[in-house]
Amino acid sequence: MSFGKMKTFIDIISTEPTKDADGFVIHGDTVLASVRAYFEQKNSTEKWRNMAQSDEVNALFRLRTIPGLALHNRHVIVCEGKRYNIYSVENVKGRGMYLEVLAVNVDG
Repeated sequence: MSFGKMKTFIDIISTEPTKDADGFVIHGDTVLASVRAYFEQKNSTEKWRNMAQSDEVNALFRLRTIPGLALHNRHVIVCEGKRYNIYSVENVKGRGMYLEVLAVNVDG
């Protein structure tokens, strides 16, 4: 995956409550990272038909790993004004360089 294919800017957001410096709990979205990614919507190609994932998965993101940030299904991706819940995160080829994220569009 080259940088040339990673043309879409995404935000990785945590929706978990956090505490501010004074100790008060803040509810809302916390942006963990803003990165470039490869983005693909679900379509009728053979690659999407062969994926053994859930039928509700409708988006694919590929991005470089972010040092110090472990992506998991409690995070949300915002891309082009739409929110996507993370369904699964996979380390591409086990090298620790790229992540492949399957996601579900929440906006409908």
